[in-house]
Amino acid sequence: MSVSELYSQCTRVWIPDPDEVWCSAELTKDYKEGDRSLQLKLEDETVREYPIDVQSNQLPFLRNPDILVGENDLTALSYLHEPAVLHNLKVRFLESNHIYTYCGIVLVAINPYEQLPIYGQDVIYAYSGQNMGDMDPHIFAVAEEAYKQMARDEKNQSIIVSGESGAGKTVSAKYAMRYFATVGGSASETNIEEKVLASSPIMEAIGNAKTTRNDNSSRFGKYIQIGFDKRYHIIGANMRTYLLEKSRVVFQAEDERNYHIFYQLCAAASLPEFKELALTNAEDFFYTSQGGNTSIEGVDDAEDFEKTRQAFALLGVRESHQISIFKIIASILHLGSVEIQSERDGDSCSISPQDEHLKNFCRLLGVEHSQMEHWLCHRKLVTTSETYVKTMSLQQVVNARNALAKHIYAQLFGWIVEHINKALHTSLKQHSFIGVLDIYGFETFEVNSFEQFCINYANEKLQQQFNWHVFKLEQEEYMKEQIPWTLIDFHDNQPCIDLIEAKLGILDLLDEECKVPKGTDQNWAQKLYDRHSSSQHFQKPRMSNTAFIVVHFADKVEYLSDGFLEKNRDTVYEEQINILKASKFPLVADLFRDDKDAVPAATATAGKGSSSKINIRSARAPMKVSNKEHKKTVGHQFRTSLHLLMETLNATTPHYVRCIKPNDEKLPFHFDPKRAVQQLRACGVLETIRISAAGYPSRWAYHDFFNRYRVLVKKRDLANSDKKAICRSVLENLIKDPDKFQFGRTKIFFRAGQVAYLEKLRADRFRAATIMIQKTVRGWLQKVKYHRLKGATLTLQRYCRGYLARRLAEHLRRTRAAVVFQKQFRMQRAHRAYQRARRAAIVIQAFTRAMFVRRKYHQVLREHKATIIQKHVRGWMARRRFRRLRDAAIVIQCGFRRLKAKQELKALRIEARSAQHLKRLNVGMENKVVQLQRKIDDQNKEFKTLSEQFSTATSSYTMEVERLKKELASYQQSQGAPRLQEEVESLRTELERAHSERKVLEDTHSREKDELRKRVADLEQENALLKDEKEQLNNQILCQSKDDFAQNSVKENLLMKKELEEERSRYQNLVKEYSRLEQRFDNLQDELTIIKQTPGHRRNPSNQSSLESDSNYPSPFPSSSLSLLLKEIGLEKAAMDMTVFLKLQKRVRELEQERKKLQVQLEKREQQDSKKVQVREGAVRQELESENKKLKNDLNELRKAMADQATQNHPSHGSPDSYSVLLDQLKVANEELEVRKEEVLILRTQIVSADQRRLSGRNSEPNINARTSWPNSEKHVDQEDAIEAYHGVCQTNRLLEAQLQAQSLEHEEVVEGLKGQLEALKEEMDKQQQTFCQTLLLSPEAQVEFGVQQELSRLTNENLDLKELVEKLEKNERKLKKQLKIYMKKAQDLEAAQALAQSERRHHELTRQVTVQRKEKDFQGMLEYHKEDEALLTRNLVTELKPQMLSGTVPCLPAYILYMCIRHADYTNDDLKVHSLLTSTINGIKKVLKKHNDDFEMTTFWLSNTCRLLHCLKQYSGDEGFMTQNTAKQNEHCLKNFDLTEYRQVLSDLSIQIYQQLIKIAEGVLQPMIVSAMLENESIQGLSGVKPTGYRKRSSSMADGDNSYCLEAVIRQMNSFHTVMCDQGLDPEIIQQVFKQLFYMINAMTLNNLLLRKDVCSWSTGMQLRYNISQLEEWLRGRNLHQSGAVQTMEPLIQAAQLLQLKKKTPEDAEAICSLCTSLSTQQIVKILNLYTPLNEFEERVTVSFIRTIQAQLQERSDPQQLLLDSKHMFPVLFPFNPSSLTMDSIHIPACLNLEFLNEV
Repeated sequence: MSVSELYSQCTRVWIPDPDEVWCSAELTKDYKEGDRSLQLKLEDETVREYPIDVQSNQLPFLRNPDILVGENDLTALSYLHEPAVLHNLKVRFLESNHIYTYCGIVLVAINPYEQLPIYGQDVIYAYSGQNMGDMDPHIFAVAEEAYKQMARDEKNQSIIVSGESGAGKTVSAKYAMRYFATVGGSASETNIEEKVLASSPIMEAIGNAKTTRNDNSSRFGKYIQIGFDKRYHIIGANMRTYLLEKSRVVFQAEDERNYHIFYQLCAAASLPEFKELALTNAEDFFYTSQGGNTSIEGVDDAEDFEKTRQAFALLGVRESHQISIFKIIASILHLGSVEIQSERDGDSCSISPQDEHLKNFCRLLGVEHSQMEHWLCHRKLVTTSETYVKTMSLQQVVNARNALAKHIYAQLFGWIVEHINKALHTSLKQHSFIGVLDIYGFETFEVNSFEQFCINYANEKLQQQFNWHVFKLEQEEYMKEQIPWTLIDFHDNQPCIDLIEAKLGILDLLDEECKVPKGTDQNWAQKLYDRHSSSQHFQKPRMSNTAFIVVHFADKVEYLSDGFLEKNRDTVYEEQINILKASKFPLVADLFRDDKDAVPAATATAGKGSSSKINIRSARAPMKVSNKEHKKTVGHQFRTSLHLLMETLNATTPHYVRCIKPNDEKLPFHFDPKRAVQQLRACGVLETIRISAAGYPSRWAYHDFFNRYRVLVKKRDLANSDKKAICRSVLENLIKDPDKFQFGRTKIFFRAGQVAYLEKLRADRFRAATIMIQKTVRGWLQKVKYHRLKGATLTLQRYCRGYLARRLAEHLRRTRAAVVFQKQFRMQRAHRAYQRARRAAIVIQAFTRAMFVRRKYHQVLREHKATIIQKHVRGWMARRRFRRLRDAAIVIQCGFRRLKAKQELKALRIEARSAQHLKRLNVGMENKVVQLQRKIDDQNKEFKTLSEQFSTATSSYTMEVERLKKELASYQQSQGAPRLQEEVESLRTELERAHSERKVLEDTHSREKDELRKRVADLEQENALLKDEKEQLNNQILCQSKDDFAQNSVKENLLMKKELEEERSRYQNLVKEYSRLEQRFDNLQDELTIIKQTPGHRRNPSNQSSLESDSNYPSPFPSSSLSLLLKEIGLEKAAMDMTVFLKLQKRVRELEQERKKLQVQLEKREQQDSKKVQVREGAVRQELESENKKLKNDLNELRKAMADQATQNHPSHGSPDSYSVLLDQLKVANEELEVRKEEVLILRTQIVSADQRRLSGRNSEPNINARTSWPNSEKHVDQEDAIEAYHGVCQTNRLLEAQLQAQSLEHEEVVEGLKGQLEALKEEMDKQQQTFCQTLLLSPEAQVEFGVQQELSRLTNENLDLKELVEKLEKNERKLKKQLKIYMKKAQDLEAAQALAQSERRHHELTRQVTVQRKEKDFQGMLEYHKEDEALLTRNLVTELKPQMLSGTVPCLPAYILYMCIRHADYTNDDLKVHSLLTSTINGIKKVLKKHNDDFEMTTFWLSNTCRLLHCLKQYSGDEGFMTQNTAKQNEHCLKNFDLTEYRQVLSDLSIQIYQQLIKIAEGVLQPMIVSAMLENESIQGLSGVKPTGYRKRSSSMADGDNSYCLEAVIRQMNSFHTVMCDQGLDPEIIQQVFKQLFYMINAMTLNNLLLRKDVCSWSTGMQLRYNISQLEEWLRGRNLHQSGAVQTMEPLIQAAQLLQLKKKTPEDAEAICSLCTSLSTQQIVKILNLYTPLNEFEERVTVSFIRTIQAQLQERSDPQQLLLDSKHMFPVLFPFNPSSLTMDSIHIPACLNLEFLNEV
């Protein structure tokens, strides 16, 4: 492709910028060759003209397509150059918050200056076992790659961490070591990984300090070798240090601090143990206050000091040594604060004898005060003839003091490093190691001295090694792919290294000048000018004669020669050292012994360079020995140690981590391009880019290339099945220059820029296709629009024409109707006029005729009405008079009554207001109602009496009236009518008065009655209301109490369920830990057997006791294991691990207490169950007796019936027949049987009492011939009774003989045990004597320490022995209790058996006369075997049984067979047989599972059988709770004698272990498939597109690779699991739990990979995930497992898939995401949005503002801080009770099991 095509319009380029280093611009005009400038438009829309150098024709760098921006690997960029690298790092760091990026083999780490949640244990496990290209860049990925290569290639590895101060080197190295400690944890209990991590706080305290660039800057370099054994477990470590900055001890720049340990010690000065140090605040000491601020924000020095002390203790540094170390450090502070006074002459100085700091210095170091005071101000000069002492000036004294302080600190630093290495050292053979090099990066300051020169020299060597390694990898890649190899020109810095270290180089000239007696820095600089002025890497500054410039690979550095000679010599006066050698403290004297002067160069330290060599300055010419000493200068030692380091690194496979400091202000996620570019140039990242760009940097697998650029392939080429041929033809057609690409074996190699060109062609093809699609769609839309408009127009025309036609027709119709209306109207009007005239004439006639008739009628009517009016007027006048009189009487009555009523009302109101009235009303309401009712009854009675009186009065009155009428008639006849009429009138008035009074009485009575009824009704209503209110209140109280109780019960149930789940989870975790420890113990035993087979003598410590487990199966710590472990690790290791042992002992004690509590509860339950059983047995016995009586009655009735029938059938026979004889004999036999029963019972009691008397009176010999005082002794005893008694006596004798033999055996065992204890005591005494002799040879401190350890071990052993004894006694007590219960049952059974024997003897007597046929008994569901066949039974049924042998039989057949054997042992009451059978079965199952620990079918087989045996023990235990679904036949198969609850618990634990092993096997099979099947495989063809990948290829990118799986493979595997579990008869509930666990694992692994991989966070991945999840859900529904809860475990993954597909632009989208993703945490949502990557240019990235909106809306969530899901989490398993419907007698044993020795009972 030509240049003009590349630099066309709209092409984006990079141009230099003074602020941002590089800025992006876009061409506004095509470039043509020969143009002197480019027309550009910047991102801020400003137009700029960019000039081009015509001679060099250097065009600006091209910018990569947006789809390549943000890649994990910088080598995946098409255009590899500085601006592309800088921009990619900036985008990843600021927009996605990704601090790690690959650059080929280098991991670039940018310090975020913020704590990120990406270093937890879950992240470590997520990266463990993964290929480096599969996950996002991380320090853990580099560590995993080193660990994997060490195991795969069996070659040592190195991780080189470099960068400038503050870039995060120390933290990166710390995380790498944490990863190794977690993944490669030690196999033993030495906790070496904890010690490796514990060395970090110590080294940070004594070697790190605050600088202007970093608050925790490492001021030394270190190389830590972590050793591994053959199984790649950490066994030890070793540390080498380089170039400690000693000058910091005596000088700190502004805003810097001394080493952390000084400030930590000052912060803890108030502690009681540090009072003797005489320390105060750090501001009070000169060596800690020069920098100004003595504290660091956010750092607690006292807390860090406590961590440092804990680390010392963990590494085995004794408390006394720690105090000595702190004394030396405090003495340095006091030495720096000593006041030196100058004398008047200026050539001498003095120190006040009363100086407190000098006193404290001498006291803390244990040296003489006077000598130190003298030699601090004087020095000794030795000449050939004499020796004399000379005074020193003030500056010389200060320099000497500072030199002494630096030397003391350097020696202490070396001593601490040496002891850390001792603590990390191991005696085991190291198989391989991984080294972590934490070393300073390239440094350049305004003033550069000897320290910067050594640092930059080391970086030159490391850069050379880095260049060669990158070059070598490139060469290997090309050779492996069979690409023609052409030499790549890369920068070789060997000339610069030769300038420094070659013969007569800078270091040689420096050492030579140091040997000159009067050598100076200026003379040395002049020699450099003369010697190296012609070198291209050496320059002389123009304005200085004491400085020189070295052109390093990173930059030019100007060094100031002042101080080089002094720092290289590192001189300390001999007299001061001699004083320190004479210290009374051993540690101080040990630091300065002569043999310490020859410290290996590997631990050399110097002035940021220090040496452990002491150079003594002499006044005279150096002696011969001194010349030898002067040869080993600091520069020489550093060069030697650097060569050793390079040899080590060259012998290992290196891995590089380059730390970048993004800004100098330590701001979180702030990127300074200038500082970043400077470091990228210095650390070699750009050199890696340049080497890659010089060859073929872009590399594509054929499969990935075909998938990505399939759109560029022609249709006819797609018919070819060979993808390589397709790729070849496509590239040959697209790229004409064959040098731009090469075809390898598995990959296609491209030159720089070719991938961008292909991306451009792909985008153009997509753009053309898009335009074609848009054109077609738009044309189709226009056609559709035209047809729609045309159809609408035709429709409108049709409707308009129809409307006009309808309107014309309507007009014509209305015109015709109007004519008709007119005609009809006119006709109607004429007809109306005629009718009106006719009606008027008729009306007039009618009215006239009526008028005459009415006149006549009215006249008659008036006459009649006049008569009526007269009559009514007269009557009205009479009534008006009567009413006036009556109304007057009523008014008078009403007034009087109203007065009385008012008075009564007033009294009632007063009474109503009183409380007593209210009480009476409320209390006696019902009584008042009754009283009122009675009152009404009384009034009714009174009314009846009055009415009767009234009726009598009226009758008498009528009689009187009749009499008077008669008298009146007679009187009229006699006297005349007027007088009679008056009397009648008077009588009438009286009568009327009586009637009125009656009416008044009736009215008052009815009114009072109504009032009373109303009052009663009101009272009843009020009473009803009160009752209703009372009932409502009661109901409310009850409802409220019920609601509270219900709520409380619901809460308590939820809490109990939660606690139950937690307890179950904890218990199953303990079971899992137990199985792990058991497996570990077996491994240790195997190792011990291997070790024992090797020749050599191993000592057995005698002071360790054994531990026994009281369980029925092997304990995780049996007695032999502890002794074997102690044999292996020795006494010293046992003493070191005593803390761990005591923790275990404490845990054992807690478990023992818990076991006792459970045992007490169990015994209470057993007592309750025994009481229930006794009650139940009594009830059963009564039922049996009643049944026996019924049977006897039935038998008697049957006899009578038979006898009657016999007499009827044979009436003629006089003698009884044979049947009647038989009945008589049976009757006699029954009577005799009853008599014999009573005699046997009496005889048994007599024998037992006699045995008791004989046992109680053993001292006095009984007289054999003496007669016994038995009650029935005088009776005559039958011969058969005597025989029976004799048998009873024989049985008793046999029982006594067995007891005697058992006692003798116990006695012999006790004697043997005592002999063994005696021998053990003798051996222990001998060993204690040997130990005592050994301790006499040790020092006093060692004797005390050894004695404490011995006493601690002795007390521990005694404690364990006592605990063991207590456990044995408790065990014996429980065993005796069980035996007592068993013997009580045996005694009852014996009585029943003897009674049965009597009845059988009677039946035998009967059979002598009559023969009875005996029926064959049915199979009772029991299997009998002999004790010696138990091993054969276990072997055939457990250890050697294959699941295939039982195909086609009843599922879980071995469990049924084992139960039938257990049932027979229970039937025979043989507890030892039950114990032995169950124990051997459990141990056999464990052995089989251990042997087949990766066999899913075998594990499933024994899980189902173990669960079935557990169900059988529950179903047939006799517990009513487990017998609800049993049939009557199954209830007969229950256990009778033994309670196997403890064994049920053991089997439950075993089932949990098998279930966990089953899950582990299934996860191990599915785990390699999950990521490939769920995320990488194209479930929907053509949906996903492959993006360019860099040097770190994904392991599953190959289509035909071994690691490529599809979803169908996962489903097939799960089908296989489901089929196996169903075939083996596993419970459906357990199957559901298995798949719930597996689906959770699928969810966790897929989501974790999604959160750690940028390449799969895309829209197409979300679509494939949803499709895959729907397939899995369909599979669950097809297997009827959708109720298992497996789908709920996939909810986070479902929401993650939806999140990838949702729109991510507007605030409404943010709200939708927040409401949808409820199962994802805030961190997970933000992480997915940050990782979201478009696969095509048409997709858009998620903006930073949108992510901020999401974070703002989700900030109220209280989500956990954990980013990843715990893939190791296991749900607690439940084994629900599932009884079997089979009966034991229906089980058939196949012949293939070889169990012929089992007998059916």
